[in-house]
Amino acid sequence: MQRTTSLPSRRGILAGAALTAVPAVLLSGTRADARPRAVDHPGAAWHPASRRNYTPSNRPRAHPLRYVIIHVAQTTYSGTLSVFRNPRTKVSAHYVVRSSDGRVAQCVRDSDIAWHAGNWDYNTRSIGIEHEGWVDRPGYFTDVMYERSARLTAAICERYDIPKNRAHIIGHHEVPGSDHTDPGRHWDWKRYLRLVTSA
Repeated sequence: MQRTTSLPSRRGILAGAALTAVPAVLLSGTRADARPRAVDHPGAAWHPASRRNYTPSNRPRAHPLRYVIIHVAQTTYSGTLSVFRNPRTKVSAHYVVRSSDGRVAQCVRDSDIAWHAGNWDYNTRSIGIEHEGWVDRPGYFTDVMYERSARLTAAICERYDIPKNRAHIIGHHEVPGSDHTDPGRHWDWKRYLRLVTSA
């Protein structure tokens, strides 16, 4: 299914998170997706994205999963969660990893299609992981963030039979048609893949 309407860029939305994020108390009504649900990754906290920011599906039956896409949010952990909750942003990822302690939030079920890659074909066949921080601030890429993110990626790869290699664990900048630079030059791919394969 190809989207026919033009959506704002993911970069613009996340970069302006502090200005565009709407506190949960201001969102109208009680959302059906706000009640606690079982998460796909043990230990993750459920922080649902707005139902207007992803496509319900039945993956991997509806679409085979082939990629894990690594992102850097260009904002904070809480800012990223706020952006995903805002029904006007039209953006989401499956998971968000916090810098300080590696806490993992799940925002979209693995079976559903998050809007994170900027390429519909890749959205349908991937799991997106956002990381708190900025591409030009390597201090956000802490040991605990790498370790928890690598465990998450390893578990996703095992669950959906995705090879644990750089052809299948890719950066957002490697998605065809992407104008993004994340995770950026400070992301240590060798270290990350070593942690994924040893998890």
